Amino acid sequence: MKIEKVNIDDKLSLFSDHWNPRIVGELNGQHVKLVKFKGEFVWHKHDNEDEMFYVVNGEFKMEFRDRTVLLKPNEFLIIPKGTEHRPVADEEVSVMLFEPNTTINTGNTPGNLTQDKLETI
Repeated sequence: MKIEKVNIDDKLSLFSDHWNPRIVGELNGQHVKLVKFKGEFVWHKHDNEDEMFYVVNGEFKMEFRDRTVLLKPNEFLIIPKGTEHRPVADEEVSVMLFEPNTTINTGNTPGNLTQDKLETI
């Protein structure tokens, strides 16, 4: 295995679509992913996986059924498994995700935003 640094801005420049995570690293059964959000995602939860959302550029709201958390650059939020949530971004935001390699982006709510075969960039 070749050890190489990853430049986040370079990786983000390789795609422009929304809600389609790309794998940029792997460690200990976890994927490090980059994704761009814009608009509303689907309400969903992950029964077996925690997720971490780290904001690289922009900002977005993580909605829960009882509250909303605003995330800005250099802030992160960990969503415990089993917690229903929905990301919402009024403007485009770039996010780094840390989650187990078994995690499907739409969790228990499969649909047209489900990405189950992720590209590694």
